[in-house]
Amino acid sequence: MKLHLFNINNFRVDGGAMFGVIPKAMWSKAYPVDDRNLIVLTLRSLIVETNNHIILVDTGWGDKQDEKFFRYVYLHDGEGLLGGLKARGFDSEDVTDVFLTHLHADHCGGGIIKSKSGTRYETTFPNAAYHVSRTQWEWALKNNPREEDAFLEENILPISESGRLNLIDEEGDLYEGFSVRICYGHTPGLMIPIIRYKDKTIVYTGDLIPTTAHIPLIWNMSYDIESLKTIEEKFTILNEALGKNYMLVFQHDVQTECCNLKMTPKGIRVKENFSFESIV
Repeated sequence: MKLHLFNINNFRVDGGAMFGVIPKAMWSKAYPVDDRNLIVLTLRSLIVETNNHIILVDTGWGDKQDEKFFRYVYLHDGEGLLGGLKARGFDSEDVTDVFLTHLHADHCGGGIIKSKSGTRYETTFPNAAYHVSRTQWEWALKNNPREEDAFLEENILPISESGRLNLIDEEGDLYEGFSVRICYGHTPGLMIPIIRYKDKTIVYTGDLIPTTAHIPLIWNMSYDIESLKTIEEKFTILNEALGKNYMLVFQHDVQTECCNLKMTPKGIRVKENFSFESIV
């Protein structure tokens, strides 16, 4: 197995939205914020090479929407989706599996592009199966007022139309060394990949724990559909990670790629921060 991590793009969001009920006086000490109350997040994608599969975890925002759509996203820096793949020796045709943690636009938008004619949408990775949990797929199609700006038809329906949608019903191994944990607090059917790499276990935390600042149990996003479920799910995975010395990989933390954990009087916290390169 070989692993690669790269940042598709940075973007900016409102810091208050990212930390929910936590006062700015507290969260701004843990995560940098500008004078407009915006914080910078990354969009790190993970590539897993295993048993003749090239698995790409999440695809970022993409670029098919217009300038008005991206006005308040402030995309900047990063390698780009295809640029990050190319820098690691892959073309879009090489990817065999696209694993979408969930169907919010910043996680799945890059998986669909406009056709050369501009008249339809098609998958970015023509040879890949697109893996989504059945719960998330059905939830996204139903849509709801809280998430309607995140679930976009042009990001979702072309996956099914391609004939390469694979709906995941249960937790467990997708491939040898690559397993799936399904969560429900952020959005129903959020999938967390857990990678067994040599003598290590690596958890790509996605939107369950988007940054190291979200490790405390009640430091959660206002975007979460069911905050109490998020707390329960974090409690479970953090305690498991502490007990078994898992390494956490953060999709959105602009300062920290990875960490391990320790127990403190205030609960589970970061033990050491380190780069992904130091793992692999």
